[in-house]
Amino acid sequence: MVRLECPRCGALYEDGRLFTGCPRCRAEHVPVNLAVKVDVARLAHLATEGFPATPRGLWRFRALLPVAGERPVTLGEGATPLIHLERVGRRLGLPRLYAKDESQNPTWSYKDRLCAVAVTHAVETGARVVTIASTGNHGASTAAYAARAGLPCVIFTLASVPATMKTLMQAYGAAVVACPTPEARWALMRQGIERLGWYPTGGFQAPPVGSNPYGIEGYKTLACEIAEDLGWRAPDLVVVPSAYSDGLWGIWKGMRELRALGLVADVPRMVAAEPYGPLAAALERALETPAPVRGEGSIAFSIATRYGTWQGLAALRESRGLGVQVTDEGIFEAQRALAREEGVFVEPSSAAALTAVMQLVARKAVDPEQTIVLVLTSSGLKDPGASRAWLPEVPAAGDDFDALLGVLRERYGLELHG
Repeated sequence: MVRLECPRCGALYEDGRLFTGCPRCRAEHVPVNLAVKVDVARLAHLATEGFPATPRGLWRFRALLPVAGERPVTLGEGATPLIHLERVGRRLGLPRLYAKDESQNPTWSYKDRLCAVAVTHAVETGARVVTIASTGNHGASTAAYAARAGLPCVIFTLASVPATMKTLMQAYGAAVVACPTPEARWALMRQGIERLGWYPTGGFQAPPVGSNPYGIEGYKTLACEIAEDLGWRAPDLVVVPSAYSDGLWGIWKGMRELRALGLVADVPRMVAAEPYGPLAAALERALETPAPVRGEGSIAFSIATRYGTWQGLAALRESRGLGVQVTDEGIFEAQRALAREEGVFVEPSSAAALTAVMQLVARKAVDPEQTIVLVLTSSGLKDPGASRAWLPEVPAAGDDFDALLGVLRERYGLELHG
């Protein structure tokens, strides 16, 4: 029997569809998501036996996941590469800078880890419809895994979302509807859940508590893969683009469990990269839970939220980590650097992880000898229009080769004479 536990008050709840956080803490006006309680003693054999070699990807680590997993809903997610960012790292004075490239998941984002587990749980608990309110990645992933499971999917989005994202969500067969505000999306989604028993893969209330607690467990596999790729050593810092901190919390929870099992000796400090900075502000003000902050638009729209979550703040506090508020200018600089210096094209929200590190380097807040892992959450092809801000117009070339060399020199700074 899977049990849910409140990480704040310790209350335990039997396995069930509890998607609105801890009732006891909510009565105290503190919104806190529930988390799956893992029996570490039951998993003690992993300390000596390790994880199986197959199947490849996320489901290698099914012992840590809250589903039976006998017939998982899978598209081959996980097992993404850990890339040594040698050129960017050399320029920043960080020889041990790495990127976990989650854009190589089936729907090109790390949401596939959450949705693989959440939709598997939906199937195992008899769900008939899956739903989500999303501006893109979470919606596309939910739609894909619902299609894989043979379940209808209803997605609530915003009219302002890029056309690429809407196309992705609809392409997988989801019923996508646009709402005027985030709150309007959540209100309709809640009615589907309460009146018709729809199964949510994400949150649907304000103030937010975060996503489906079963799905969040999927992010623990990121911790497993990162540690394994580093020789079963935890990095010094893990930097995660954060909105409601599902990934931040899931990775931190995974690292804690690996340490409890004796698979790693230490845990990393967690760093949240955020456009509006609710977690950074909460740390600075020593708040128990993040308060809403001001926000006036960001190119990193998928993580641009005025609200933080209790568990995101807890991950930073428990790990002695920090929140870093990032700027659009810094995000474009990081996105360009990753693409042109390392060959990794990520969306602006993903690039925020490198932006945070660049800001920490400028503040001399990073030890050059530390091992740092950036979680690059999604592909730049999800929002190619955003990159036009730093890309030139494509020049025309005629049939004269010498004229071409002139164009390459003038427009791209390339001197290519023999």
